[in-house]
Amino acid sequence: MLASATMLFVELALIRWAGANVVHLSYFSNFILLGSFLGIGLGFLIPAARGQWLKRCAPIPLALLVILVREYPVQVRQSSSQVIYFTSVKTTGLPEWVTLPAIFLLTAVIMTAIGKITADFFRRLPPLDAYRYDLLGSLTGSVSFALLSWLRAPSVVWGVLAAAALLVLGGRRNTLPYGIPLTAMVAALFVETTTPGISWSPYYKIQLFNSTISVNGIPHQSIAPLSALLQQDSLYRQAYDRTPDNPHQRVLVIGAGNGNDVAVALAYGAERVDAVEIDPRLQQIGAQLHPAKPYDDPRVHVHINDGRAFLERTSTKYDLVVLALPDSLTLVAGASNLRLESYLFTQQAFEAARDHLAPHGAFVMYNYYRKSWLVDRFAGTLDDIYGHAPCMTTFGQNAAVLVAGMTTADQSCEQIWQPSGAVPAAASDDHPFPYLLHRNIPTLYLGVLGAILMVTLLSVRLTGVRIRSMVRYTDMFLLGAAFMLLETKNVINFALYFGTTWLVNALVFIGVLLAVLAGVEVRRRLLRVNQLLLQLLLFGTLAVAWLVPAHAVLSLPFAARLTAAIALAFAPIFCANLIFSDRLALAPDPTSAFGANLLGALTGGALEYLALLTGYQALLLVVALLYLGACVAMRFAGRAATPVPDDTAALNS
Repeated sequence: MLASATMLFVELALIRWAGANVVHLSYFSNFILLGSFLGIGLGFLIPAARGQWLKRCAPIPLALLVILVREYPVQVRQSSSQVIYFTSVKTTGLPEWVTLPAIFLLTAVIMTAIGKITADFFRRLPPLDAYRYDLLGSLTGSVSFALLSWLRAPSVVWGVLAAAALLVLGGRRNTLPYGIPLTAMVAALFVETTTPGISWSPYYKIQLFNSTISVNGIPHQSIAPLSALLQQDSLYRQAYDRTPDNPHQRVLVIGAGNGNDVAVALAYGAERVDAVEIDPRLQQIGAQLHPAKPYDDPRVHVHINDGRAFLERTSTKYDLVVLALPDSLTLVAGASNLRLESYLFTQQAFEAARDHLAPHGAFVMYNYYRKSWLVDRFAGTLDDIYGHAPCMTTFGQNAAVLVAGMTTADQSCEQIWQPSGAVPAAASDDHPFPYLLHRNIPTLYLGVLGAILMVTLLSVRLTGVRIRSMVRYTDMFLLGAAFMLLETKNVINFALYFGTTWLVNALVFIGVLLAVLAGVEVRRRLLRVNQLLLQLLLFGTLAVAWLVPAHAVLSLPFAARLTAAIALAFAPIFCANLIFSDRLALAPDPTSAFGANLLGALTGGALEYLALLTGYQALLLVVALLYLGACVAMRFAGRAATPVPDDTAALNS
């Protein structure tokens, strides 16, 4: 249990910490996740008699990775006081082609070592008992890290906990060889934690320097006095200058951040301002440091929540809805290609905002855009929804403000948006990728994923495992790939239904582990399993998940929505893991079978990028095909094998 908990805890910590220090990882949401699955899979595939040296030097690659990233962080170099969002940026640190392979390989080696420690414990127990303790340990690691995120614990706390667990797992013989690199790792994290101005939110590593807030190494927000916000050339004024007849009494600000937009709304006489901000630390900084003290005003009501989730839950009508500067700098940690704000920029989100406008209300959005087609996509979507072109005000080469009134009489334009070329199709809840011009998989992603596949094949061969010998576990491989895709789809659905918050994602992962554990416990109590019945139930639950549209679940009240989401998400997982548990119990070498399953999960993580091309709903078809392939492969994998007796399982493996 401790080994499995350490394995998952270190994986989650690496995903969060490396992503906070290396900007390149913003473009590869599951990069470290793939490296982790590769490493853990290799750790389980290495025969028991081999690879003991990996266990003895387990902390060394972990210390090397932490020191490398600390010495050569990849951050945006701030060349001016202007907030950077979508501008071309110059970064510090080593080149991308050096940093990304180094991080991936070191992550794989780290997790191979911890995976080897776990696998050796795994071999001492009957298969289902081992799997059960592995799941309980994974739950412990996941809950522990979620708790630390909730407490906003700094990185040195993560390092101390990981170091303590590894020292216990290493045993007395390895106290000295483990202690030196682990001490170096904790020291590096201590230096980071004690750097002035650094704090951690559930989403970001935040650094405060004077009035500028940087998150994950990128200049993010600037706290400005009210006099600067109300200057004639300020983009903050456009929401009000372009809607002169609007009473501006009830204002909704999505992405309230440090409070600039809230302060402006109050200055224009708002009687009530609902300030929605997903990151509690950013709001806290604004409450403490903003010179206008907007969050102290009794007219302001703060909501620490996802903006789309707030729109789905509130029934209030607003004179003005301002989509300010929602986070566009990070991705949901390791979960998917989803960005924190992805579901705020879809056609359905814009429609939800319109539905919350008063009869003569207006919707406003602004940002620092890099591409004219991106402005055209958003403006074109507003044109379709409101039936007329929005006002567009530009500032410099990057900033643009779009204002759409309920009617043309509700907006006063100096300039009406005119498309610069062909208008890209709107982003949708099924394809929430507003920053992707066409439905395709970028060449950069294909190249990186191809390189990962090559490294995986080479690594498996270097462990001494013959690829041909793994053919008997083709079904386990396919089960792993299907499960990973299914888990990703569930994360996406819950983000849409309940918000893209860290808590929602933590609860999804914990729920997945509980559903898997339930499958194991049920299988342990069954003398025989009807595989055909289980397969029919699996494909039946997948069919229901495919047929129920997302908008039907979104339209339900909260309690009914939660019930429907849980049933749709976890029923297929429960059925799939009954099948998996039965197969694991009958495997001649359950540890190698589990390793093949983990490598399959790596493949499923790579297949996730198909959503860029097809949308997320279509991933269910890929999941169904993978499970169908696994069911067929079981027929050729010796399903007539007899169960391994509990008292001889260790010897047999």
